Amino acid sequence: MLYGNKRESYRQVFVDSWEAYRQGRPLAGVMALIVPVILRHPEYQALLANADAVLDQDFPPEAGQSNPFMHMALHVSLEEFLALDQPVGIAALYAQGREKIEAHALQHVFVECLGEAIWQAQRYGKAPDFAAMLDCVGRRLALTRRDEDVGKRP
Repeated sequence: MLYGNKRESYRQVFVDSWEAYRQGRPLAGVMALIVPVILRHPEYQALLANADAVLDQDFPPEAGQSNPFMHMALHVSLEEFLALDQPVGIAALYAQGREKIEAHALQHVFVECLGEAIWQAQRYGKAPDFAAMLDCVGRRLALTRRDEDVGKRP
């Protein structure tokens, strides 16, 4: 795992990134991806400033809470997917979506579909189906992946 196998160490990366930004320190590595996500989510900023309370906090869906760390991590993952155009075709689908809706709303469509793909993978003990994720985005935005974008390698 990129950040370790303990959720506290994984979450600490988000807390440290936010603290570095607030203190005006240079943002190195993944911090440069994390901070813009936090800036687009002001509802999580106070939470990140209170590390002692959130590093081991549960966010059970049954209580109507979404996990802010998972949500932000999905945004970071999306940024990495788009930068690499992996899965192949994601960048073209994103560009099509930008013609229809505002960027942050579009990111949430992708993030919801990515979260669903990860949940399905965990549920069935297999790798995430990224083709299904792209199909999910296409359905939600009433878009179709262009044949010439599917299977294309950089």
